Amino acid sequence: MKFTLNIIDWQARAPGLSDAEQWQAWSRHSLTIEPTAPLAKLTNLPMMAARRLNSGSKLAVDIGLGMLRKHSIDAVVYCSRHGELERNYRILQALATDQDVSPTDFAMSVHNSAVGNLTITASQPIVSSSVSAGLDTFQQGFCEVLSLLQAGYSRVLLVDFDGTLPDFYHPGLSPQMPTWPYALALVIEAGSTLHCATSLGSDGVEPPLPQSLMFLKRYLSSEQQFVVSGERLLWQWSRQ
Repeated sequence: MKFTLNIIDWQARAPGLSDAEQWQAWSRHSLTIEPTAPLAKLTNLPMMAARRLNSGSKLAVDIGLGMLRKHSIDAVVYCSRHGELERNYRILQALATDQDVSPTDFAMSVHNSAVGNLTITASQPIVSSSVSAGLDTFQQGFCEVLSLLQAGYSRVLLVDFDGTLPDFYHPGLSPQMPTWPYALALVIEAGSTLHCATSLGSDGVEPPLPQSLMFLKRYLSSEQQFVVSGERLLWQWSRQ
């Protein structure tokens, strides 16, 4: 598989990292992300809306709103490997202990909850979709973006995010799998600045960073070519 595109803007959030200068320093100096570091304050999401959202969804909707206000966006793709796992765990825990399920948890437990809240809060009936594809969720998000660009949408917002993974699941996870909340937003147009080609060869080992932040780290560097590993494929990127 081969494709090209242009990234015209980006924004990201993670523990201890928020503005572009912090992310640039993180990329240049190979700094680690400290899970206990504070998250930046929300700048676009109204407080009442934030109260209904989980950790990752708050970040994803907040930076999504910022991009919608800054750019003329035609369509939106939200990607999340684990979706509303925090909320779904609370539902399962309530059922297991014969407790009442929270109506808010029930209503907000679907995978497209974050992108739905984005369009509602922004009051924009914009075309949107929600993607989950395991380890390759972020890269498969690009495939969804490409389909929208080919359908005639000129500028697409791609947001990849995840929330805090509940402690209950940690024993079954790879020790290096990130369990902290983060979000990355990219504004994408058709173009040829970035090239991507896939090849077989990945060992499927869980990386120490989410796939989208692995991409961002290499994208912010001066490297002309870089590789993002997936479950079975290597996603080989190069700059024009």
